[in-house]
Amino acid sequence: MSLNAPAVELTNALKTVRLLWEEARAEWDDPVARDFEARWWAPLDAQVRAVVGAMDRLAPVLNRAREECS
Repeated sequence: MSLNAPAVELTNALKTVRLLWEEARAEWDDPVARDFEARWWAPLDAQVRAVVGAMDRLAPVLNRAREECS
């Protein structure tokens, strides 16, 4: 199992959602939008970036384990 393809897919999905959020945010500027951004969007963005980083760090470990167990 490789983590490279899922990490790329997740990164691309985040980029897509980020662009859509930026489009929505350009038109939606009220307290509800700011609350949504602070409570939901910003934490989600940070968590997805952290997961992708962890996947990137874990991929070589899994590859090495796979090679050693072959």
